Amino acid sequence: MIDDPEEIFAECKKINEKYNYFTEVGQGAGDSNKGMLNGLYITVKDNICVKALDATASSKILKGYMPEFNATAIQRLLNQGATVIGKTVCDEFGFGSFNTNVGLDFKIPKNPVDVTRVTGGSSGGAAGITALANFRHVAIAESTGGSIECPAAFCGVVGFCPTYGLVSRYGLIDYANSLDKIGIMSKKVDEMIPVFNAMIGQTICSDSTVVDQRPKEFKPRKLKVGIIKESLKGMDSHVEKEITRTINALKKIANVEEVNLPFTFKYGIPTYYLIATSEASTNLAKLCGMRYGIQGDVEQKTFNEYFTEIRSANFGEEAKRRIMLGTFARMSGYRDAYYIKATKVRTLIIQEYKKLFQKYDVLISPTMPIVAPKFEEVKKLTPIQNYMMDILTVGPNLAGIPHASIPIHKSGLPVGLMAMTEHLEENKLFHFLKLVEEL
Repeated sequence: MIDDPEEIFAECKKINEKYNYFTEVGQGAGDSNKGMLNGLYITVKDNICVKALDATASSKILKGYMPEFNATAIQRLLNQGATVIGKTVCDEFGFGSFNTNVGLDFKIPKNPVDVTRVTGGSSGGAAGITALANFRHVAIAESTGGSIECPAAFCGVVGFCPTYGLVSRYGLIDYANSLDKIGIMSKKVDEMIPVFNAMIGQTICSDSTVVDQRPKEFKPRKLKVGIIKESLKGMDSHVEKEITRTINALKKIANVEEVNLPFTFKYGIPTYYLIATSEASTNLAKLCGMRYGIQGDVEQKTFNEYFTEIRSANFGEEAKRRIMLGTFARMSGYRDAYYIKATKVRTLIIQEYKKLFQKYDVLISPTMPIVAPKFEEVKKLTPIQNYMMDILTVGPNLAGIPHASIPIHKSGLPVGLMAMTEHLEENKLFHFLKLVEEL
């Protein structure tokens, strides 16, 4: 394991030449070399602001945007001695499950186990560098509907997403405000715990952080674990084999039963995509070539002409699709029928999870029903087939509960187990993840 800064930067550049994990390798502005994270090197997903490094959300329309500030979560890590070593590529604005929807002029990241396969999205660059880093490292990423869990499963690393609101969203380039959460990827569970503790806390810069709340204390005991029955359908053979083996091992150390989440599995995907695309179309309206990133010639053009020209030329195909879907869902006459109804359904999904957490400590499922597909296989999928890949991950993201993917494969391509706990029960989740790690 290397620890010299110059060697680490050189190693990142070397990895990037083969795998395309970085949009930029460079050191962000920090002001501390002392603290509990001294000697830790962090990479930051490209939709999180770091002073002195471009923040493009891997989109051509934001090319050249360099923030004059650090996101609150990043500043807190820098205050504890961490060092930023670069920005990692993602699906444009987080729009994707495979990280093949990078913006125009960006390179698609390759799986660290097999370069013919995808990393998973949208935090594919973060997962890939976490798997290959031969230095003390964690990745700071972001999840809206599975953007941390999916690539963590496909690349064989731990991917953790906290209770919505525990980590400030200030400095995060919005996808969907009511769903976006900054989280962490690492090789081992213990590596992410001090990082999480450094990031959390209320801030006056963000009105979505929880007020005067911290993760609940947890005293280790025998856990009651619920296996989500609906998640066990449709797995490929390798995933099914590893999940079955892990469940059998868990039965020796925990009380394990099958449970049902019928409402969530029936309505999760449509609810997620209505809420997420509606909020995305609103958030992306400000990207019009006037204040941020790409600009063009305004000579003899109306605002609508200029706005249309910039957005047409610089948004990728998937970004345009989600803007169109979201704009339709929140139009006059459709807003109540689609967006408002979806927010009400989300409340029912939260209640379904809470009902199970009255009886069970942890809920588990496969993270993804398949292993990382090959690039040529992804090209054959329709947009609807792409969206259905999120079937297992949208539920906990809609509910805003803490959850994580942890690798469980003994051999072959990586497979992830996803674990979920009640709001603010991150310490219980970490305890369970370490039990799985020991198995």
